[in-house]
Amino acid sequence: MDVAVLTEATATAYVAAAGYRVGPVGRVGVELEYVVRDPAYPLDRPTADRLYAALGHLGDPLPGGSRITVEPGGQLELSSAVGVDLAACVTDVAGDLELVRAALAAHNLVLDGTALDTIRAPRLITTHPRYLALAAYHDRSGPGGRTVMCNTASVQVCVDAGDESDDWSAYDRRWRLANAIGPVLLASFANSPHVTRSGTRWVSYRQALRFSTDASRTRAPRTRTEPRSAWARYALDARVALIAEPEPMPWLAPTGLTMRDWLRGHGPRPVTLDDLERHLATLVPPIRPRGYLEFRMIDQQPGNGWIVPAAVVTALMDDAGAAYAAAEATARLGHLRLHRNWLTSAREGLTHPGLHAAAVTCFTAAADALPRLGAPAPVRAAVADFIERYVLPGRCPADDPGSRAIAAFAHDPANSD
Repeated sequence: MDVAVLTEATATAYVAAAGYRVGPVGRVGVELEYVVRDPAYPLDRPTADRLYAALGHLGDPLPGGSRITVEPGGQLELSSAVGVDLAACVTDVAGDLELVRAALAAHNLVLDGTALDTIRAPRLITTHPRYLALAAYHDRSGPGGRTVMCNTASVQVCVDAGDESDDWSAYDRRWRLANAIGPVLLASFANSPHVTRSGTRWVSYRQALRFSTDASRTRAPRTRTEPRSAWARYALDARVALIAEPEPMPWLAPTGLTMRDWLRGHGPRPVTLDDLERHLATLVPPIRPRGYLEFRMIDQQPGNGWIVPAAVVTALMDDAGAAYAAAEATARLGHLRLHRNWLTSAREGLTHPGLHAAAVTCFTAAADALPRLGAPAPVRAAVADFIERYVLPGRCPADDPGSRAIAAFAHDPANSD
């Protein structure tokens, strides 16, 4: 069977179109990653077989529409169905998560609400060639990438890309707003504290490590140009991390090969659409357009704390009044959209005066918008509690006394910028 190969022009057009599926806004989904532990054996890493044995009877999808996957280091990921609104998403995911926690507890397993496992050494629990290739790719530049793959967990919030109007639902405005509020969200929800051997303390070491793995695939795209063309240029200029091959060949990619190079004939074979899709799935900027917008900079939160970032992101993106207030607040932080200052967010959190001021405005605007979006009272209360506990005093979850901050890794992302 012949497989169609791509030219640079067709790949550019495909990425530009696929990144932003325009239409009405209002839907929301989440992807929740969790470190999984056996409290009786804290240094052990549960296998995929053990996790699926504990959860297999719950069905696929779960009653609320979520699907379960096991990440390469044994983290559990719960990917929600697309909620018609925030209330539906929170209700469905909370129900599914309760079932998952109960099923795991019956097998002496718990979901850890931290975003960085500093206790266990990073280790893959899979032999899938995709993850073996990604680990090998990351190993070329140090231990940070493997740590991200195996020992970190996040809350990913997904919202509609937007439409082609001239108001706050326009896809180009939403793209720029998402990238503008990203550093504020990173700083506010930081929950992976860590002190490097050089003495640098990070409040979100998870995101700092991700930034350090490969600038072409992890840093934010330029936001001052048209979003579709900017994303297509970013994706094609990014280095290729893996190239699928027939078994038993490894999926390794030549060092330094970009997707654009490959499309121009410098790879091992012509590029297919499957190759391009695999490449796009490995790109991890803080905001990733995949037809919708993925917010990927948010650390996992303790307990049911994932509800707060889901609510805040939705409010700031989907309520016109909140969007305007957030845009005004972050405009005063224009320099923070440069990469080095994304690192400032990961390092300092809300102790940074500018980030603190912007966070107070953004979170207050989000709280005011939630009733207009029909958010249930418990969601509004959770956001209000977070503002009182963290945002107003200029703190983040990483600043809590029980948070881990262990000098266990030698790599310092600040030295790679």
